[in-house]
Amino acid sequence: MNIVVLTPDKEVFNGEIKSVKVPGVGGQFQILRGHAPLVSALNEGEVSIEKADGQKVTFGINQGFVEVLRNEISLLVTGVAE
Repeated sequence: MNIVVLTPDKEVFNGEIKSVKVPGVGGQFQILRGHAPLVSALNEGEVSIEKADGQKVTFGINQGFVEVLRNEISLLVTGVAE
């Protein structure tokens, strides 16, 4: 499963992952391999990525959107704080 995390200014992360947790408007949720197609708005909170090698990457966001389609995840976010 691949993810790309973009802000209006730069690419924050791009790579193979096992899972990602995001702060959805209705609460935090996790995306794993085989997740159904999805587009969702994101609230302020923490994004937690588990990379394919098991390492974790976390950062805060102000808001954004997530799209999931065929094990490809796109996070479009603002206000990234590492």
